[in-house]
Amino acid sequence: MAKRSRKYQEVAELVDRSKAYNAEEAVALLKETAKANFDETVEAAFRLGVDPRKADQQIRGAMVLPHGTGKTQRVLVFAKGEKATEAENAGADYVGEQDLISRINQGWFDFDVVVATPDMMAEVGKLGRVLGPKGLMPNPKTGTVTFEIEKAVNEIKAGKVEYRVDKSANIHVPFGKISFDNDKLVENFEAIADTLAKAKPQASKGIYMRNASVTSTMGPGIRVDVAPYR
Repeated sequence: MAKRSRKYQEVAELVDRSKAYNAEEAVALLKETAKANFDETVEAAFRLGVDPRKADQQIRGAMVLPHGTGKTQRVLVFAKGEKATEAENAGADYVGEQDLISRINQGWFDFDVVVATPDMMAEVGKLGRVLGPKGLMPNPKTGTVTFEIEKAVNEIKAGKVEYRVDKSANIHVPFGKISFDNDKLVENFEAIADTLAKAKPQASKGIYMRNASVTSTMGPGIRVDVAPYR
C-alpha cells in the first residue's frame, strides 16, 4: 500500500470509517479534510448492484448538474454548413470537419468534449482508436451525437457530466469544486444520486445502490448514506 503523507493521515483521522454520513454531513467533512493549496475537485463514487458484463445492465448517460462542475469545458464540434455555424454561435471552442480530424490524428487533444452531427460520424468514427481510449468519442447515449448542436453545446458549457459504469460496477462523477457553497455541493450530489436511481436496469436484482462515497482531489474518502436514494 502506498505510504500516505502526514497531512493526509491527519485529515483522515477526522473521518469515521464505520459511519455512513448524510449528504450534508459528508460535504461539511469534505471541507474540513481538503487541505491542498488549490481549489480541489470533488467527486462522488457509487457502487451499484449490476453486472456490467451484461448488455441489459450497462448504465451510461449524461446530465446537467444544477450548479455545474466549476470547470469550463472546451468543446469541439464536428459539423458542416448551417450546423457548423450553429455550433460557432453557441460558443463551441473548435468547429470543423477534415481539418480537425487531421489535427487529432497528428496528436492534438486540446479539448475536453467532442460533439458530432450524425452525418459526420462516418468520418469521426475513424478516430475511434485515438478518441475512444481517452473517453472522447461522441455517443448518442450521452447526447454528443446530435443535430441539436446549440442545445448540446449549451448543456456542456453549463456543467454537463457523463457517467458510465465500469467493469467493477462503480460509477465516478465529479460534482464541483471545494470552493462551492455546501448547499450547492449537496444539491449536485443528490441530483447525481437521483439520476442513477432512475437509471436502474430492470434486470438488476437485489440492492441496486449499494454504497457511495465522496472525496476531494487530495482528501480521504467519506462514506455517504445512500438509503434516501434507493
